[in-house]
Parts: sequence; C-alpha cells; structure tokens
Amino acid sequence: MAGLLALGGGVPGVAQAQAQAQVRASVADGPEADVAYHGRVALSGARLRIWLVPENDGPAALPNATLRVRLSADLADRQRLAEGCARAGSREVVCETGPLPLHGRGRHVALLLELREPAPEVAVRVDTWWNGGATDRNHTNNEHAVLALDTGDTYAF
Repeated sequence: MAGLLALGGGVPGVAQAQAQAQVRASVADGPEADVAYHGRVALSGARLRIWLVPENDGPAALPNATLRVRLSADLADRQRLAEGCARAGSREVVCETGPLPLHGRGRHVALLLELREPAPEVAVRVDTWWNGGATDRNHTNNEHAVLALDTGDTYAF
C-alpha cells in the first residue's frame, strides 16, 4: 500500500474529487447560456448557401458568441463574406452572432460560399467556436452536421 501511495501521490480519488470540485466552482463563477442554431443549407455546383439564426435559451444573456462552419470541401481562394464573418482556414468560416438576449435570437447569418471546385456533396458542420465565456451544458442544439447534395435542394437543421 505504501508503494501505491508513493506512485499515486496521495489517497486514490482525493485528487480527482478536488479537481472536479474546482471545475464545478469555475463553472458556477461564469454565466450559463444555452446557445442553439437553426438554419438551412443548399448546394448547387460550386456554390454553397447557408442561412442560420443563433438563439439563446438562457439562463443568461450573452454580449456575443462565435459560430464556426466547417466544410468537407475546400473553399475558393476568394470569398465575399457577410459582415462579422472571417475565413478561418481552407474549409472553415467563423461568424460572430452579435448580442444573444435571454430567450432571444442573434443576428441572422447568410453565407454564399464559393467552393474551389464543384462537388457532388458537401458535409457542413456548424458549432460554437467561442461561447462568450459562458457554460453551455446542452451541445445537442448547437452542434449540427448536414450533408448537402448538389441538387439545389434545401436541407434544414
């Protein structure tokens, strides 16, 4: 038992319990907000249209958050992005949501993305890149994956 204590640095479970208590305390110090995204995606040739609305179900309002859109296909070198959006890589775009009031919506985000080349399908992933320093315990409504086929049809999330 003495060897086990020397290897573990203390009573097993105590360090883990202390670490969990610290995490709970740090979460309790910051605001909590449930950010959600709802929207639609359409692919036609080398053009991908994305429309989405960020929402906040609370319990706290957020001054801003940043959503991320990741694609399975490369973006063309030149993009005309909506205000508050920036390219974050060869397949990523990030956009600020603007203020997210308690039980309210942020600004609507509309993207017309040009792909490097036409694709028969593109997987689109939407998630939160930065949550304004808040805790979001429900990721099921702000992490989406949508497969858009090159049909011009609209796929909702």
